[in-house]
Amino acid sequence: MDDATIRARISDLVEEEHRLRSRRQGGELGSEEEQRRLGDLEESLDQCWDLLRRREAARKAGMDPESVGPRPTDEVEHYLQ
Repeated sequence: MDDATIRARISDLVEEEHRLRSRRQGGELGSEEEQRRLGDLEESLDQCWDLLRRREAARKAGMDPESVGPRPTDEVEHYLQ
């Protein structure tokens, strides 16, 4: 997966996240399934951003960015900020 594909995925996820957040603010988001989807979207976004950062770090270190794969969601979600 190249950077352009990852960025396109991020755009798609952000659009869906905005739609769900708007529905939630409008009182339309009531089902647990939709709320879970919002959580899933946030996790996927974190995973995509992490992958982009790690690919850039690999490039800067003279490594092949294609050798970098996504980390498990539970690992990405538990970073200390």
